[in-house]
Amino acid sequence: MLKFSQRLKELRKKNKLKQTDMSNFLNITVRHYQDIEYGKINIPTLTLIAIADYFNVSLDYLVGRSDDPKRY
Repeated sequence: MLKFSQRLKELRKKNKLKQTDMSNFLNITVRHYQDIEYGKINIPTLTLIAIADYFNVSLDYLVGRSDDPKRY
């Protein structure tokens, strides 16, 4: 299974988004987003939920605990 940072990058690219797009959505700097995507920092639970909602995937999938993206 993928780690969160790998999964996030995969989802971003699959949806043809740039790091700038994600940083704007999360209302953070591009540098801060890069640190998240590169696994350098942990992010708050509410941010994880917002990302999962944005991509319409489960939290377990987003954080790498499941390979099934479906939300139940």
